[in-house]
Amino acid sequence: MFLFQHTPASEPGSLSYLLGCVGQGLGIAVDVHQDEIDLYLDVAEKKGIKIAYVIDTHVHADHYSGGYELAQRSGGQYALHKDSPAQCDFMPLDDRQIVKAGNVEVDVMYTPGHTDDSIILMVTDRSRADEPWFLVTGHTLFVGSVGRPDLHGREEEMANKLYDSIHGRILPLSDTMEILPGAQAGSVCGAGISGKPMSTLGFEKRYNATLKLDREAFVKQVAGTVLPEPDAMKGIVAFNLNPSQKS
Repeated sequence: MFLFQHTPASEPGSLSYLLGCVGQGLGIAVDVHQDEIDLYLDVAEKKGIKIAYVIDTHVHADHYSGGYELAQRSGGQYALHKDSPAQCDFMPLDDRQIVKAGNVEVDVMYTPGHTDDSIILMVTDRSRADEPWFLVTGHTLFVGSVGRPDLHGREEEMANKLYDSIHGRILPLSDTMEILPGAQAGSVCGAGISGKPMSTLGFEKRYNATLKLDREAFVKQVAGTVLPEPDAMKGIVAFNLNPSQKS
């Protein structure tokens, strides 16, 4: 398989991805920004792959998504969780749905908390092993931190959902599982995020202090942390809800 991780110039706290199978010439792009579209098309061309799917892990509030436009220009399918509030045409993703790109398989896991439509992606490279290799965790779990639950209100309710998603879906997985988050230090989508752009689940279980909290303490801390609202959030969300009207 191949894996390309990128930090967009417009939002240095964010991370986006292109992964897939060179042998069969198929790729999946994840959480691409507007200013990365040409880059991702160029990377795909140089690797000789078709971007078959473009996935946003949720409707973003901190950056203008390039997902819909990239899918249109690459001939791929734009995909979001089935209950996404987006008003454009998209491929609906269900919990535990498998998306394939050659030998690479992505297992979609529904993990509400940061938003109601948040998902993470568990990736397996069948040419190497049948065991899942890494998680693209979007804004649910970061290196050293977790996603903020307050961007759309209902802080305590969403913090409880985030706790359930992390403790019920992610932490039971193997300690060897690698973590590839959707943001790093500098993002306003979580407090105390590390500048290291990847980790392992075992390391996070041991050293991510938020993961050691019981539910009550977790909700109190995560819901009570005051972070600045992303710049131009209302306009960004409006764009990301209906990118077909802007492309």
